[in-house]
Amino acid sequence: MESESVRVLVVDDHPMWRDAVARDLGEAGIDVVGTAGDGAKALRIAPATRPTLAVVDLHLPDMTGVELTAGLLALPEPPRVLVLSASGAGDDVLAAVKAGATGYLVKSAGREELLDAVHRVHAGEAVYTPGLAGLVLGEYRRLSSAEQARDPEAPALTPRETEVLRLVAKGLAYKQIAQRLAISHRTVQNHVQNTLTKLHLHNRVELVRYAIDRGLDG
Repeated sequence: MESESVRVLVVDDHPMWRDAVARDLGEAGIDVVGTAGDGAKALRIAPATRPTLAVVDLHLPDMTGVELTAGLLALPEPPRVLVLSASGAGDDVLAAVKAGATGYLVKSAGREELLDAVHRVHAGEAVYTPGLAGLVLGEYRRLSSAEQARDPEAPALTPRETEVLRLVAKGLAYKQIAQRLAISHRTVQNHVQNTLTKLHLHNRVELVRYAIDRGLDG
């Protein structure tokens, strides 16, 4: 998905806010392929508009954003989901992430923060409003002990793959990892893809969880 152009579906029941987000994205050169004020319309138009990313509010008139996230991810060509909500409550954040959202921003985020999150989430990075990342990581740690007990053996990674994995788990963007390790952005991508293949994982969110399970984010 990183090589694809960003195609965004904006879902929010407040017309002024929905239009403002769509306008900001469009002015930044991002293709807004559709907007919806409720979950039913979003699920109805998504197969035809084929968004690669959905910006979703949590509070919709017909369903929750968590339910919509699960519905979008069940589509044959699922988009990544970035939740953009007025709520920064821990329960809302964790519910969205558990449903499969790759990112979560509160609506107080600035325009540049939103644009950065859209690009990073589209590339498969887990992005959260500052202060929320620790909450999500803490929950992953809490849930990981049983999984680790069931599968204590980790596939062998090279030292460089482990180094990249550790930095991914700390929340660094690929560009930051490349600068830190003095390697190219493409090399970082290759290491991440090789690691995903070895671990039989599907995206960066699952990779971060794997790393946290094994204490590599310290």
